[in-house]
Amino acid sequence: MYNLKCCSLRALFLLFLYRSMQVPEAEGKSEILPPTIQKIIKGYNKYLRPFFDNGPVSVGMSMDIASIDTISEINMDYTATIFLRQRWTDERLCFDGNKSLSLDGRLVEMLWVPDTFIVDSKRSFLHDVTVENRLIRIYPNGTVLYAIRITTTVSCSMDLTKYPMDKQTCTLQLESWGYNINDVIFYWTRGNDSVRGLDTLRLAQYTVEDHFTSVSEAVYETGRYPKLVFHFELKRNILYFILETYVPSILLVVLSWVSFWISQSSVPARICIGVTTVLTMTTLMMGARTSLPNANCFIKAIDVYLGICFSFIFGALLEYAVTHFCTLHQLSSKELPMDDDEDDEEGKNRALAAITNNCSAPDNTNKINSNKSNQTSINRKSERSKHSVCSSPMSIMKRLFCIFDCFHVKNPYHIDNYARFSFPLSFIIINVLYWVYYLYF
Repeated sequence: MYNLKCCSLRALFLLFLYRSMQVPEAEGKSEILPPTIQKIIKGYNKYLRPFFDNGPVSVGMSMDIASIDTISEINMDYTATIFLRQRWTDERLCFDGNKSLSLDGRLVEMLWVPDTFIVDSKRSFLHDVTVENRLIRIYPNGTVLYAIRITTTVSCSMDLTKYPMDKQTCTLQLESWGYNINDVIFYWTRGNDSVRGLDTLRLAQYTVEDHFTSVSEAVYETGRYPKLVFHFELKRNILYFILETYVPSILLVVLSWVSFWISQSSVPARICIGVTTVLTMTTLMMGARTSLPNANCFIKAIDVYLGICFSFIFGALLEYAVTHFCTLHQLSSKELPMDDDEDDEEGKNRALAAITNNCSAPDNTNKINSNKSNQTSINRKSERSKHSVCSSPMSIMKRLFCIFDCFHVKNPYHIDNYARFSFPLSFIIINVLYWVYYLYF
């Protein structure tokens, strides 16, 4: 019991000693500040904005783009490190003198600052090595300069239909979180020159073609808020994709044409080339899609080209299958006697003759009946129409026989000769149409 009372008395004594030595935070900070700053901070309320009863406060902004680290097509975003500078006037911070005061960044907690945020930001953080990267500078007329260095990941909606010959326009939007247009007004300090650093920026896959700024308002259910928007246009560098995807695809298509110059009797060689090129092209198509979003709504330019190349490679494999089949069919037909071929021709002629007889027979019977019954001229016109109707199936059959005869290959070895000319020519024509469409339309 005695030990318990001693412990409680000791705890009370330590608590009293701690409270007696404790100094209020604001009072402790004011004691270490120079007299000029103490005079400014005295009676300052950081919870009230400047010109609280005299209209909105104008906040000017400018930025330096230090780097754009990554641009992700899968996540539809980009990561950038920026120096954001905000400038406004607070009449409560006016002091005598002609020099500005640069304060420690940790003193920003004692002043009112705009509640600016990045609209489409997914992740953001303020750099704090070795201390928080903040800057506070106060001018004699009460102007405050507040600068911070932040890294943010911002979403960017991309249209990948022309990938990799596409151009993307991304934005960086700055808004006020709680103050509407009646309290705060945002503006760019130097117009389009308010954002710097993009001219000297070097990106891996992109080139910054154009950038500009705009001022607008964000309308929500809670009111209208000031908004500043920075637009920049990115053009993708296609050289990497030409060396990585387009050139290998073209070489695979050309390799599939090698089979046209190999003898038709070399079945393993031609089949090996065809199957190998098809499998390699399939692997190349799968690798080209690994860095892209899995969205069915996007039919990209690179997918179209890989599909064209795959069609030509698969067509070269089918060409040998057709040629080999025709060769075997010709060899089997040569083994048959000549009488069989003559019988086939006679069979065709008999079929046509049967159609002719069927059409002429009703015509003769109609003529005999007409002579016996002396029908009128109206019946003769009906007979002519019947004759024309009967003759139409015969003409259709002749055309069908002609069409089938055109598909009949007399010499299968000529198929390779046609393929050596038609495949490269059609591939060149399709390539011209492809590049003209995606580069200029």
